[in-house]
Formats: sequence, C-alpha cells, structure tokens
Amino acid sequence: MRRKIIVKLLFAGAMLAGVSNSFAQEVKENNQEQFGEFINRKGTYTRSASGKPNLGYWQNEADYQIAVTLDDSLHTLSGNITLTYTNNSPENLDFIWMQMEQNRFTEDSRGTLTTPIQGNRYNGDVDGGYDIANLQAKVGSKGSVSTKHIVSDTRMQVWFNEPIPAKGGTATVSMDFSFKVPVDGMDRMGRLEVEDGWIYAFAQWYPKVAVFDDIEGWNVEPYLGAGEFYLEYGDFDYKVTVPYDHIVVGSGELLNPKEVLSKELQDRYAKAQESDTTVMLVTADELGNTELTRPKQDGTVTWHFAIQNSRDIAFASSKAFIWDAAKIDLPSGKKILAQSVYPKESNGEEAWSRSTEYSKASIEHYSEKWFEFPYASATNVAADINGMEYPGLNFCSYNSKGEDLWGVTDHEFGHNWFPMIVGTNERRYAWMDEGFNTFINHYSTLEFNNGEYPSTLNETRRYVNFFTSETREGIDTYPDVVNISNLGMLAYNKPAMGLLMLREYILGHDRFDNAFKSYIKTWAYKHPQPSDFFNHMENVAGENLSWFWQGWFYGTGNIDLGVSAVVPYAGNYVVVLANKGDMPMPVLMEVTYDDGTTERKMLPVEIWQRGDTWNYLLKTDKKVSGVVIDPDKLLPDVNLGNDSWPQALYEK
Repeated sequence: MRRKIIVKLLFAGAMLAGVSNSFAQEVKENNQEQFGEFINRKGTYTRSASGKPNLGYWQNEADYQIAVTLDDSLHTLSGNITLTYTNNSPENLDFIWMQMEQNRFTEDSRGTLTTPIQGNRYNGDVDGGYDIANLQAKVGSKGSVSTKHIVSDTRMQVWFNEPIPAKGGTATVSMDFSFKVPVDGMDRMGRLEVEDGWIYAFAQWYPKVAVFDDIEGWNVEPYLGAGEFYLEYGDFDYKVTVPYDHIVVGSGELLNPKEVLSKELQDRYAKAQESDTTVMLVTADELGNTELTRPKQDGTVTWHFAIQNSRDIAFASSKAFIWDAAKIDLPSGKKILAQSVYPKESNGEEAWSRSTEYSKASIEHYSEKWFEFPYASATNVAADINGMEYPGLNFCSYNSKGEDLWGVTDHEFGHNWFPMIVGTNERRYAWMDEGFNTFINHYSTLEFNNGEYPSTLNETRRYVNFFTSETREGIDTYPDVVNISNLGMLAYNKPAMGLLMLREYILGHDRFDNAFKSYIKTWAYKHPQPSDFFNHMENVAGENLSWFWQGWFYGTGNIDLGVSAVVPYAGNYVVVLANKGDMPMPVLMEVTYDDGTTERKMLPVEIWQRGDTWNYLLKTDKKVSGVVIDPDKLLPDVNLGNDSWPQALYEK
C-alpha cells in the first residue's frame, strides 16, 4: 500500500514537471516587513548598538543597614533602616521614590482593588501595611534634615532640602518601620503554622528605593500582583532579632555563627562547609532541644547577615526548622554553602531531605555553564509559598516532593542569574527573567543525575492549543495586564521555547552559548532592556534576527512550514516548500532514500524573503522515498499534517 502511494505521487510530480518549463523562483510580493526592524534598536550615548553599556552608561547605587525584631506573639516585624543612596546619574535629584510593598496588604491598595472577585494566585491579606515613623532625609554628611514625604499606595516620595548632586552625590534616608506579617502574602511571603510553631517567610519586608534609569527616569509602577520587581544594586548589612529558640536563614553570609549557634551546632556547620553530601545540622528529633543547638535558653538572639552587590534580601525564621547543609564547589575553586530549612511535615527522602542535594546540583550547574554564582550561600526554605526567589534564598512549597521539589528548587535558584545577576525590570518584562530562567532550567534538569527527572520544554507541540487560541496574547504584554490564564505561557514557556529554538535550531550551540554567556557577563549587576538583549545576541552570534524577535517575542503569529510536493526533475528532485504561517523560519529537512539512508539539509530563513513558497533542487542519484521538515519536532509548528511527504509514509 505504501509503495503504491509513493508511485502515484511521483507520477503526479512528473506531470507537474511536464507542465512547467522550469522551477525558477516566481517573483511575488516580498515579505520584507517580516525581516525589517520593528523597534528602535539604534545605539545611544548610554547603550550601544552592539548591545553593551556605552560610554555614558550610569547606574545609581543603594546600600542598606537594617535592624529588625520579630514579635512572634503579635506576628509583627519592626525596626529601622538607613539607606545610603548614590546618584550616579547626570542630573541632580530633588527627591527619590521608594517601594513600600507591604502597603499592598491593605483594603484600599491598588492591588487589592484590582484583584478579581474570584481571586487569583496573588491574593493577599488586607489588614497589614507599613507604619512609618521618624523619617529623616539629608544630602551628604552635612546637609539639613528633611522629613517631607508622601506615601501613595506602594510608593513613597522622599524630598530633600537640597538636590542630590549628579555624578556621585550621596544622600541618606532613615526611618523606623513596622508591619503585621500577613498569613497570605500573595504567594511570595507570609507565615505558616505547623506543629512545632510558625514559619515566617520575609520578603518585600523593608522600604527600598525604586530604580532611576536612563530609559524611564523613575520606575514607579505600583506593586499589584503578577508584576515582580526592579531594584538597584548595593551592599546590605542587616540584623534580625528573634526569640532564642528560632533559627534564621537569610540572603548572604551569616556573620556571627558563634553568637547564635551552640558549640555542637558550630561544629556541624563547619563540617557541612567541607562536605559534598548533606550534613544534618538540626534533626527532626532535636526540634525543641535548644540546649543542644542554641547558646541561650531564654530571651532573644540577634542574627547578623551581609551580602554585597545585591538587589534585594529575604530571610526566614522559625523554631520548627530542621536544618541541613552541604558544600557547593564553584568553577573558580571557591566553596560556599547550600542549605535547607523545613518542618518535620516536609521531612523524608522523597521530599525535603533531598532539598540540599538539589540546591547544590542546581547552583553548580549554572555556575559552570553560564556564570559563577556570586553569593556566600544558597538557601532553600520550606514555606506556604509555591515558589519565589530572592538573592541566594528561595521559598518553596513545604508540600513539594520528588520531581516537583526538584523543579521548583531548580527554577527558583535559576532566578539568581535572571534577574538577580542580570538585573532586568521584572515588573515590565517578566519574560526576561521567567522565560530565560525556564530555558536554563531545561538543561539543568537534563543534566541532574543523568536525567533523573524529565524536561518537556523541547516538546513544543504539546502547546498548540495555546498558539491557536483566540485569547492568546504577545510575550511583550505587561504581566499585570496579561490574562492570568496566559501568564505561564507568555512569561515562562514561550520565551523559553524561543531561546531553545535559537540554540538548537537556528544558531547552534557554539554561537548561541558564546552570545548568551557574553550577554550575562556584560550585563551582570546592570539593567538591560529588551533591545540590549536583541542587539547583543545578534552582534556576538553574527546573525540578523529581527525576523525572529519580531515574530516570536512581539507578535501572536504562528509557525506553519510544509512540504507541498516532491517532484522528479532533470535526474534530480525538486522539493516544494511552503510557509503557511505568520512568521518565517529556517527549514531543516530530512530526506529518506529507498536504500534506507537519510541526509539532512538546512535552508536559511532568507528563502522566505520574496514569498511564501520555495522550490529546492535536491541533487541526488538516489530515489527519494520521503521528506520531512523539522524531523526532531523542535519547532512549535501548529500544523503537523503538512510536515512530511508523502503524508501516509509518516502516519504509520
């Protein structure tokens, strides 16, 4: 039956050849609009056309000193903060804007008022918000003190009595603050009660300065829900005072282990820093045995942390924490600490007992493949949070197990590269952190324990229902605007598939990896825009990819490549190809011959510049028995039915 179909199709092809005098390409209306520039990517004084910071690039700095106290009876956090702000911009600043994200947890916040009645992932308590007192702001060391400030939803404008000078002027802002810790913190922070006590997960917990940049000036989008964060880099020194029986883990390095750990726990802590396998610091059986693990048996203890060149900090505190740790080996030879804290409800080899193993593998993989992890510790915290990332610290669901726990741990640690190291604006461009991270997660998962858990990112055709949905939106839709049901595809999967196609189909491993690693290194601890990424990838990879950025990242069109016919011609064959989709794409074609051999041909994207059909002359002295395009099914092509010739050959 198969042989008869092939013969009939070849005969039809021969008839077609007889009708046409040649297979010269017909000149039609061209497709140049798909290949031209679609956004302004010209270089400026601050950002070069090659996708690098230019001579005039500047970035402001924010350094913080913070001291807070947790009251676990009232569930409040209170303390004081001193921000030292350096204005490296070319203009004097009369004021600064600060992010006041705890104000999201009030009845009349914009985030509360824009949450649908049925709710969504970003629900939050409404009985919280900041109490601010004793605010003082001054320029330099001798400036006069201003107390003028305006709080507007999740922003606060702080005025100075004289401007902060351009190109290096400094100012300080100090204040006391307190807030009630929400139970439901929009799946990003909060508190969870377990059998042995409360777990407190602190994020968005201190007033922080907004970004002032060369693109928007002050970035003052309110904190609504889906949109995440955009922050300046600086050094943090912070102290957390808690009840004596709590364990605290935080972003950065613990500076005073001798003051907060018993001698036994100090010894275990030191052992973990030299161990390739997980070392138990506090076991399930030792919960409540503070004489073994804590230096004090009453009152409070202050834990002291620091982290440099970071954009944020987070921490967790609880008396219910099991605690384990192991060594992470970095490519430079430096050794840092992977650690996990979790309640006994999360204990077990199928659950959080493997968390530190996962954490170590994740950090080591990304450090080796892309860019070395810069911080002193990598901490995974079990909480009532599905997954949220901060520099060197994650919050992941205390119910996660097995493959799910690996996936969320690896994903949240991957965020240390995007957006913690490469400091993109998450509130506007979620795809530049979620999508890039989802992409690197794919390779980390493939490598972990030689593929212990599967990755499905390359199974792009399972998402055809989204690509053909009438309610689909573009990747460039702001996260606070996008339909929540589309957010997973637009922020995570579709941009990740785009990078996958670039690496595995369009550019190849070497060209892509050189460009992507160069992008990370070039923009580490800086603020790239989408155009900077596009320009940098093109310049290092040596490829004009405007057609791809436009079609995949800034449109809702789909890929639909097809084989229309395979026709004998002058002792060879002509393969007739069609682009029936909305965007062009190179064509990888696998030809099967009647002797069972195969060969692959890659046709460049430029075949579609003059029209949507292309005739390819296949020179061979063998008999062709089949042709299939995209043989590895890597492209999210929305029509599988026209990918091969003859169709019946590939249906069996």
